[in-house]
Amino acid sequence: MKRTDVLVIGSGAAGLTTAIYLAKLGRNVTVLAKSEDLSECNTRYAQGGIIYKGINDNPEKLVRDIEYAGAGLCYNASVKVLAEEGPKLVEELLIKSAGVPFTGQNGKMHLTAEGGHRLKRIIHCDDTTGYEVEFSLLKYAKTFKNIKFEAGKIAVDLITDQHHSNNMMARYKNPECFGAYVFDTKKKSVVTYLAVSTVLATGGLGRIYLHTTNPEVAVGDGYAMAQRAGADLINMEYTQFHPTTLFHRDANRFLISEAVRGEGGILVTQDGRKFMNKYHKMGSLAPRDVVTRGILEELYERNEQFVYLDLSSIDKQTLSTRFPAIRKKCEEYNIDILHDPIPVVPAFHFSCGGVRVNSRGASSLSRLYAIGEVSCTGVHGANRLASTSLLECCVWGKRAANDINSRWDDNNKNSLPKFSEWIDHGLEEFQDPALIAQDWNTLRNIMWNYAGPIRTHKRLKRAIIDLRNLQEDIEDFYRNTKLTRSTVELHNGVTVALSIVRAAISTRSSRGCHYIKDE
Repeated sequence: MKRTDVLVIGSGAAGLTTAIYLAKLGRNVTVLAKSEDLSECNTRYAQGGIIYKGINDNPEKLVRDIEYAGAGLCYNASVKVLAEEGPKLVEELLIKSAGVPFTGQNGKMHLTAEGGHRLKRIIHCDDTTGYEVEFSLLKYAKTFKNIKFEAGKIAVDLITDQHHSNNMMARYKNPECFGAYVFDTKKKSVVTYLAVSTVLATGGLGRIYLHTTNPEVAVGDGYAMAQRAGADLINMEYTQFHPTTLFHRDANRFLISEAVRGEGGILVTQDGRKFMNKYHKMGSLAPRDVVTRGILEELYERNEQFVYLDLSSIDKQTLSTRFPAIRKKCEEYNIDILHDPIPVVPAFHFSCGGVRVNSRGASSLSRLYAIGEVSCTGVHGANRLASTSLLECCVWGKRAANDINSRWDDNNKNSLPKFSEWIDHGLEEFQDPALIAQDWNTLRNIMWNYAGPIRTHKRLKRAIIDLRNLQEDIEDFYRNTKLTRSTVELHNGVTVALSIVRAAISTRSSRGCHYIKDE
């Protein structure tokens, strides 16, 4: 059994920001990373950039763009917090403290626009912004002696007094979270981590879909754990698909940043015809849900597998210097972006819903906070505006740290309750990798075909039936075998898939990235 002041589950921008500000306030923080590589997270793969401040820009203009993209479902109070505090925090944390090497010349950072933005306000590190933000924050966080990092640790379940306390009377209290049971991938055993406060910063859920821009770690762990512990999840039906990922059987849906369109890239059919203007007045820079559906409608109509992103209007010097990572990746597949259009298709990108939190990142479960993509602050509404995600991680990370600290005396005045250790039951049943692979394949196909960018009521009803049957098999498998990373992830994946489909089937009208074709 291990104890810490604050347990942070996840080592991306959200978790690191929270840990940094807690450390500054004198708290001892333990940060858990699922992978052996601390930097393996969604943050690392964010290409486009982060909102800062444009010429003649102001918070009101940013609020307008966020709420327009969010299709009328954004929580205005949260949007105002992001717009007012975000740019200042970018300067305070990312530029001055962490030293993120944003692209620019002569002391001025280069500004660009992305889909849904009506002016240039986004700063970037060429086309590897997430990579630079992650490594800069990680380097900065490691300078704090009261932050401890542990890699190869997968949270299995959150510990609550109602579910796990030795005190039988705890069931009559409002539930509280006191840490997590954590699977050590090296020792192949579960360790109990107790904490005064716990922060979920586990990232997204993209790997439950057949096509996604997300890394392998993003299977929805945080959502599933929070749901089992009793925390509220909201807006789970609003799953955002990125319109432009590289189309190639071996490319694993490599993201082609929205910034390419911000610099002048135009979507065209395979015979070179522009088509987005018939779907939206902003054309190729329309909000992501509109562009995604526009591409899919063209593909269905023409019975084709991809459209092209035409870069011919972008200066070759700009292409070469602004998008070096995209250029390098495309060259691996014999595509020269200086002369060739890029074949692209949509893929799952971001979950706008998640664990419901307030303006300080606190969930409905006492002592449990959720930051970043796993949370739902209300900022994104029904469709996330480009380059708001990293900003949200930083703003709510700092706010959560301050709230945890402000409640410290009250939360820490009594000793932590006594909890049971994880019971393994000595299970030895063989885990057939073919069964696990097949279950994942079934799950991902269900989600892509029935709960993808374009949905129907019949598809969603079929998804519910198929997922319930699959969950029954997975639950039985999970209960009767020893834990591994594969079984934990599969267990969580089917749980969060059902959350999405149930939310989608109960929301009968289209809005933002939840699109019902037969409403």
